[in-house]
Amino acid sequence: MAGTDEDTVAAADDALYVLTAVLLTPAKFPSVLGDDYPEACAALGLAPMADGYGLVLGQDGDGSRWTVVVDDVSLVAVAIASWDCGMEHDLSPDERTVVAALPGWPLAVAVAAPGVPAPHDPGPEVADSAPLTPPDTSRWGPAQRRLGADEIALQWAIWREQLDDAEFPSPGGGDTPASGNGESADAPEEGASSGDTGSGQVPRQDRTQGGHSGIRRVLAEARAYVDAPPPLGRVRSSFAPGDARTLRADGPGWSLVARTDDIAFVLLDDEPGEVLPVGRGPELPGLLEALDKMAVRPL
Repeated sequence: MAGTDEDTVAAADDALYVLTAVLLTPAKFPSVLGDDYPEACAALGLAPMADGYGLVLGQDGDGSRWTVVVDDVSLVAVAIASWDCGMEHDLSPDERTVVAALPGWPLAVAVAAPGVPAPHDPGPEVADSAPLTPPDTSRWGPAQRRLGADEIALQWAIWREQLDDAEFPSPGGGDTPASGNGESADAPEEGASSGDTGSGQVPRQDRTQGGHSGIRRVLAEARAYVDAPPPLGRVRSSFAPGDARTLRADGPGWSLVARTDDIAFVLLDDEPGEVLPVGRGPELPGLLEALDKMAVRPL
């Protein structure tokens, strides 16, 4: 997503050359910033307003990085949709919609405004707070785990075709059938959002027996969400082909990605670089249906 060279918005007493924009709403937020919407807002020092925000990232005339927070979510959503379709769209929020102009960028941006100095953080003489910086994704941890889950959701077909349903054990009792007995495949390395995830990666049989304890914990915590709703945005539902939905759930140390008509994948902080498929079994379909009913959905 990128704006046109002419896109500008007033920020920090200077024009901002818009480079990109993202939504920060309960149903759609940069998951690299947190497991849920309030946590993502807290990363920017923002209150988790019900309608959310639009984040406009750009540079001022000196090349300084700025993140302009606006409350006109629809305006930013239309711009993002237009850019995704390869169309130019002028993103120029009214000054009355600007909630804050924050120094730095909370996300990595690979482009720069032409005709201005290279991107850099503004100095303390113009910034009222420490500059925002993207989360560290150089090593496995919560941020990279959530990025990996993002990529699986985007490239579901690539990941799914690596698995043969016959490799899942026959249904038995308890939670073991739903865990798929711990089949595993390599997770994305750093930079998973590049779109190369899944290339040449083949599932391999996990040597653990009796089910995977990490998967059992994730399924138990996900079931608990149905009875005691978690913070807003912990469970999200989005479009999928046919009548299915893509489900995304996160919790302390884990992420789950699933299709309501298919299996699920689990990523764990304490298992670096691993993606654990979860077979449907007798229990997963009901859990996914219940999660989908309580999930936040894009408007």
